[in-house]
Amino acid sequence: MLRRWLNRLLVADLLLVLGGFIWFVLAIVATYVGVPAVYRWWVQLWFPLFQPALGILMAGAVISGLWGWWSKRSDARL
Repeated sequence: MLRRWLNRLLVADLLLVLGGFIWFVLAIVATYVGVPAVYRWWVQLWFPLFQPALGILMAGAVISGLWGWWSKRSDARL
């Protein structure tokens, strides 16, 4: 149950990170076209939203990997 919750959280976090990346690409294009406000909004959200989301995604991936390794190790002992 806890692992399912962790996986759902990581999927939601991944969608947030991918959305932020798409927004970043669109912001770069908009700045090139002459609309720098989109990029400024993205920069304002970098530290409070996207950077922690990336950290959670990386930490969750490591925890999920260790959890899987530990489960395999425990199953092999039985």
